[in-house]
Amino acid sequence: MSKYSEIKTLFEASAQPDTARSMSDYMRGQFPFYGIPAPKRKQLCRELLKQEKKNKQIDWDFLNECCENVHREFAYLVIDYLQLLQSCITYDDVPTIRKFIQTRPWWDTIDGFDSIVGDIAFVDGRIPDLMLEWSRDDDFWIRRIAIDHQLCRREKTDPALLEQIIVNNFGSDEFFINKAIGWSLREYSKTDPEWVRNFIARYEHQMNRLSVREASKYL
Repeated sequence: MSKYSEIKTLFEASAQPDTARSMSDYMRGQFPFYGIPAPKRKQLCRELLKQEKKNKQIDWDFLNECCENVHREFAYLVIDYLQLLQSCITYDDVPTIRKFIQTRPWWDTIDGFDSIVGDIAFVDGRIPDLMLEWSRDDDFWIRRIAIDHQLCRREKTDPALLEQIIVNNFGSDEFFINKAIGWSLREYSKTDPEWVRNFIARYEHQMNRLSVREASKYL
């Protein structure tokens, strides 16, 4: 039995229809779920992920199979897998990861992929230029990843890059973009509140009110 078939069998055996309905409702009915809470899902996948980490090689065929399954738990498994094997990801893998990003995207998966893509920058200097490119993409989910790809970097944040990416997204009426702008600024304000204050002072007249409100939360 293949790895994918084994996990699918485990997920199906652990399905909870009532929980699945609640989880689907929380996501506005956009995706089917097996109804497996995150701790249980991680328990079911623990041995597989342990072995994959030991192998130190990403099984892209397995991840492609997971990505094709519409149940949301498989999308979460793809993210768990890539986060665990982050050190094995290269710049050349980004097109494949982008395909995963754009397969049934919503905030729950996008907010997992932003650090996966962003952390490649620690081993490959081409990521910042790519994030600038993504910050102007037609797909607002791709732009959201660009905006938030430096979340939680603290002193390792590149504020000039952050500023340029955010400025590229001024004027958007998309909730998830304006929320991301505020979120990225709010997070960086924990490290350099003065920089964020100055940013807001310079650009407040161009910023959506949601972005300003979120960015100012800790100031």
